[in-house]
Amino acid sequence: MLLPDRHLVADLLSRYRAWERLVLADPLDATTRGRFEDVAYTLCVLMGQRTAREAIVKAEAYLRRIKPVPIFPGGTPGGGSGVRG
Repeated sequence: MLLPDRHLVADLLSRYRAWERLVLADPLDATTRGRFEDVAYTLCVLMGQRTAREAIVKAEAYLRRIKPVPIFPGGTPGGGSGVRG
């Protein structure tokens, strides 16, 4: 299964929340609402969900469960385990 880029998901969540605040501040601004809906739609497509709320929940869960990739998978810069034997 292909997973979306973590940075893209985080960026979309951030943009969604920013546009949401702007829409709440001025609900009649059609331009703001349109951009908010565009970000919501993109988030839905990326996360494979039908509603923005479902996409947000799934995106937040996805970001929480991603584990950092170690810089040196073998344990040391040389690729070994760091233990000499």
